[in-house]
Amino acid sequence: MRIPSGGRRFRPWLGALCGSIALALSATPAFAHAGTVAAQTIVCPGVADKLPDIPAAAQAEVDRNLALLDKQLQEANDRLARSVGQGGPNFVQNAILGPLASKRGATIDRIAIAIGRTAERPTGLDNLATCTLSDTTAPAPPGDGATSTPAPTTTTAPDPGTGQSIVCPSVADKLPPIPAAAQGEVDRNLALLEKQIQEANNRLATSIGQGGPNFVRNAILGPLASKRGATIDRIAIAIGRTAQRPTGLDNLATCTLSNEGGAELSAADFVDIQQVPASEQPEPSETGSTGTFLSRCGTSSEDRSNNDNLITAPGVSNGAQALYEYVGNMSADALSTNESLADADTTCRNQADQSAYFWPTLRVLGADAAETDGDNAGTAVQPSSVRLEYRGNPTSEVTTPPQFLRMLAGDARAATNGGAEARPTWTCTGFTDRLTDKYPICPSGSDLVRVFDMPSCWDGENIDSADHRTNLAFPDEDGACPSGTEAVPQLRLTLTYDDVPNTEPEGTNVPFAVDSLASEANSPNTDHAGAIVVMSEQLVNKVVQCINSDKEC
Repeated sequence: MRIPSGGRRFRPWLGALCGSIALALSATPAFAHAGTVAAQTIVCPGVADKLPDIPAAAQAEVDRNLALLDKQLQEANDRLARSVGQGGPNFVQNAILGPLASKRGATIDRIAIAIGRTAERPTGLDNLATCTLSDTTAPAPPGDGATSTPAPTTTTAPDPGTGQSIVCPSVADKLPPIPAAAQGEVDRNLALLEKQIQEANNRLATSIGQGGPNFVRNAILGPLASKRGATIDRIAIAIGRTAQRPTGLDNLATCTLSNEGGAELSAADFVDIQQVPASEQPEPSETGSTGTFLSRCGTSSEDRSNNDNLITAPGVSNGAQALYEYVGNMSADALSTNESLADADTTCRNQADQSAYFWPTLRVLGADAAETDGDNAGTAVQPSSVRLEYRGNPTSEVTTPPQFLRMLAGDARAATNGGAEARPTWTCTGFTDRLTDKYPICPSGSDLVRVFDMPSCWDGENIDSADHRTNLAFPDEDGACPSGTEAVPQLRLTLTYDDVPNTEPEGTNVPFAVDSLASEANSPNTDHAGAIVVMSEQLVNKVVQCINSDKEC
């Protein structure tokens, strides 16, 4: 929970508590079916907004069936328009509504089955199969079978009253040189990507006030990601016919909601550290492991930075769309492989630690800091010290982590994703018992500190996962790992800065900020870090032994 004055309850194994993005949406009339002569149209219950969170493995199949629901409804309304004046009083029910309910029932059942393969199967969806006739003066909202037909997509713009729009990663600037033979097909698909975003934003604008909390994700963002994924794949195939096929473009399919133009960074994102209350410190149990192991890998430098994120956007140059700093592995970039990481030099004093440790850069802002890097402005500053500490678990011993285990703490898109995965932790030297999720203003003689606690409950099988999170989870508030996982050493990165100004912010005139995607507006909530474990067997065993023996190594 958020503590007054920006403080945070200290739980090294817990995430920061964050707010969520609320869609302030008001009702908007939908569009009647074009060409309908009778003053009636078919209205069906919405499905997308009744679904739970959709597992990644089921998303594509669910999207296809949601699109099929729209198609079935459109076909039924077309039949209704063509059959005006036909049959007896039961004609529409028997010839159109009855068959439509059967089709919808089968399609909705496929959606439930798809979700049920990897999560709890949703129940009660059968009631959404039956549709009714309605006057066109009061049609239902568009989409996923909830009205006669989707709204027009050529003229409607996102409603500025909502302050929401859909933001997608750019694709064109991530492509390699395009062979002349592929240029035409690539251009057509790049144009199609733009059209898809426009249609999705139109849908967002015309669906104001609809559905539950998952409506936008299930009915708009999910289908958009599927369309973009297919289009991006066609681009890669076209290039691959006459040149090397580009890899890593799949990460560009997913889009997010953003405040139009982004919520500008302001004094509200800062707090005086002296006004933050002290955090509670949990005590380890008798069965806990309290040892630590320090890996000394120096501090970052300008020649050890790039705009890549080798965990979330492998193979994609500038996939981070922000500047990242590194210590440890000397070869870490978007093109790194497990093999290249294992063959690389390291900045670590113990050469057996070739792990890659990275985080977005911090920038000093202001009139004298005119340096820019993409969408980020300000003068980059490197930390004066970097502490890499492997720690134990408060309820159990730790087990040996696998080679090349990916670790990720925080969310680079927390401002638009709603903050569920955000874990920002800021403080100041001399006040390290006071933790905040805002940028802290440190008093004179005190230095700025960033802290990143990595997840430490391994699933026992995978070094990575599709979302880069489910393979390695965070313990609960007592430090216990979830069922089916085992505790591994928890990595804590602590970055200290001795040259960051402590100027009081005024309005949008603020002293510093972390690099971020343009849609995130440098929010402190987006602070994050990553690591890939690359250690010799001897060293990783020593780390585990030190921790389980309650030693400081």
